[in-house]
Amino acid sequence: MPLTEHLIELRRHFIHILVSVLVIFLALVGFARDIYDIFSTPLVSLLPTNSNMIATDITSPFLAPIKLTLYVAMFIAMPYILYQIWSFVAPALYKHEKRIALPILLSSIGLFYAGIAFAYYVVLNRVLAFFIKFSPDNVLPMTDIDSYLNFVLKLFLVFGATFEIPILTLLLVLAGVVSVASLEDKRRYIIVACFGISAIVTPPDGFSMILLAIPMCLLFELGLILAKFLVKEKKEITSDNQTA
Repeated sequence: MPLTEHLIELRRHFIHILVSVLVIFLALVGFARDIYDIFSTPLVSLLPTNSNMIATDITSPFLAPIKLTLYVAMFIAMPYILYQIWSFVAPALYKHEKRIALPILLSSIGLFYAGIAFAYYVVLNRVLAFFIKFSPDNVLPMTDIDSYLNFVLKLFLVFGATFEIPILTLLLVLAGVVSVASLEDKRRYIIVACFGISAIVTPPDGFSMILLAIPMCLLFELGLILAKFLVKEKKEITSDNQTA
């Protein structure tokens, strides 16, 4: 296909993505306040009885729930978004590449959702409880709704991206950038790097760092196991083809 036809095709997929997000957003926008109430429950349940969330900007009570609803719409539409990306890329792939790429794509969706679920159900309550518990006695915690939104979205994004480590490891091995043997030899350095990255991207408390670093190490090991299996399978297919 000429470059102009590729651009037209890309625009078509991009329009489908925008429409899907817009449709879901419009369906949810009437429940924006309820969505934000659910989103803020982990913090509100931990606040003292005479404390509550506040809005330091006059537009925050309106914009924060709307912004959250847009992110939720994108979150819900993510499988369709990735499907559109797959539809654009798939015609350029060989048959054996499609056989590997599709499971990787589906796995990446599941892992991203798993990372966000882990952040919400396991990490968020513990991190918030830590900060509230260690606040001075003469300080009454009253968090701005927009600041809370940005804090939690960053936490979700960090954990969602972190849970893609097996996919990243697998892709690096399949692309020939690194080998399974070299990753195994550098395992101790990678583990140290996981703790270092966790210390940088998580809130400034040791508990959340550990809650991110340990899954990172386990997910790296999972990526190694999958890479070993696929490399072994690839060698067997190549050997069979040569024999034939």
